[in-house]
Amino acid sequence: MTTIIIIQARMESTRFPGKMMADLLGKTVIGHVISRVKKCKLVDKIVLATTTSNEDDLLESEAKKEGISVFRGSEDDVLDRFYQAAKKYEATIVVRITGDCPLIDPKIIDKTINFFNNEKCDYASNTNPPTFPDGMDAEVFSFNSLEKAWKNAKLKSEREHVTPYIKKNEEIFSNKNLENEQDISKYRMTIDEAEDLIAVKRILENINDKENYGLSDIMKVLESDKKIIEINRKYERNEGYKISLEKDEEI
Repeated sequence: MTTIIIIQARMESTRFPGKMMADLLGKTVIGHVISRVKKCKLVDKIVLATTTSNEDDLLESEAKKEGISVFRGSEDDVLDRFYQAAKKYEATIVVRITGDCPLIDPKIIDKTINFFNNEKCDYASNTNPPTFPDGMDAEVFSFNSLEKAWKNAKLKSEREHVTPYIKKNEEIFSNKNLENEQDISKYRMTIDEAEDLIAVKRILENINDKENYGLSDIMKVLESDKKIIEINRKYERNEGYKISLEKDEEI
């Protein structure tokens, strides 16, 4: 079996254009994501899946600099982009990570992969419902499940966000959710807005070992400086998916 992490990223963003290449303490946001993911122990390969748009040449260069593979595909049909990337690199198990999570804990990714393997399910995540902070999201699914979704998903929201078809059709797929010991889903560590970058910078500035930290270290920072939480508290989780649902139509 081949387990491949596919990092989804592109430069275009309605809310925060160019955020993937934004500076975060001397390293780009996407550079941080790649560095964190490279610490996972249960994966065979890491691939950045971006678009064929010229502005995403920057992301390809950054990924190659970090020593990972790149796949370039559809701008709008992200499900197709993911499927083609997984197919090209012969994935048996696919791990979906988004490029806006620079603090993601590799141990949580490995824990989700272990959970998927132990449960022998089609799809596992730590987000359905979420109990981990926004920005610690990991989804793991079989290539066969991805292929079924790719063949059958018709709605715009199902093509733009990769896994909704799998999550919605529990009569077809066996879906499991990894829960944290404590529900700390109210905390926001992702980057969708300019304020998110400020909050993440504040967190990272207060971590001593910037190479080997985990979620517990982040939570200690937030407990010692509760003002960080207020910087981006007003933003809602999964806002992009909710916007897609509002515009849903078959494509």
